[in-house]
Amino acid sequence: MVALDGPSGTGKTTVARKLAERLSAGYLDTGAMYRVITLAVLRAGVDVTDADAVTAVARDAVFTIGTTPVRPSVTLAGEDVAAEIRGPEVNHAVSPVSAVPGVRELLVARQRRIIGEVLAEVGGVVVEGRDIGTVVAPDSPLKIFLTASAEIRAARRSAQDTAAGRESTHADALASVDRRDRLDSSRSASPLRAAEDAVHLDTSELDIDQVLVALSELASRRGLLDCAAEATR
Repeated sequence: MVALDGPSGTGKTTVARKLAERLSAGYLDTGAMYRVITLAVLRAGVDVTDADAVTAVARDAVFTIGTTPVRPSVTLAGEDVAAEIRGPEVNHAVSPVSAVPGVRELLVARQRRIIGEVLAEVGGVVVEGRDIGTVVAPDSPLKIFLTASAEIRAARRSAQDTAAGRESTHADALASVDRRDRLDSSRSASPLRAAEDAVHLDTSELDIDQVLVALSELASRRGLLDCAAEATR
């Protein structure tokens, strides 16, 4: 198992999926789980500051998260919402929803079940999020914390939004990154932070291929590439 943490805009999702492919492993995007719950809360018309109501929506939400790295799916009540959970409304509301302790308790329990199922089925999994190495899977043999400057992350986010057909400016993206960092790092439940034994990797000056090479080398040193090869025999 590889635990991959860090703030948005570090290239975390792309490299996590590519690393999972290279390791012949499953892939779990825990951030997508918080986003789909946020979408359910917005659709229910619930105040995101009402912790009890938000937790109730999370408890009743029927959703699925795919664990295939090539094309991970996200559904809510049977509807494909992979694109909608990346929209501006969810972007704005996901931090307060994610900060609700009841939501985190529910989703961490589900994340651990999914991890166990994927490990049993394919023998490996790359899990990305903000509290994987500290809370969800503190016993992971490889914990990585990706970082990058706020300016670089904002530029990446703006380019990503534009490519997806969403209106975006660098100033708006930078404000969103700063806000998300502040909220995620200051919440009382599972704040964004690196595990004490995590390997830090600054991606500010690295492209995706360079990050993937660095992560693959780390996995190789921990013997995880050998484990992946054994699992596919």
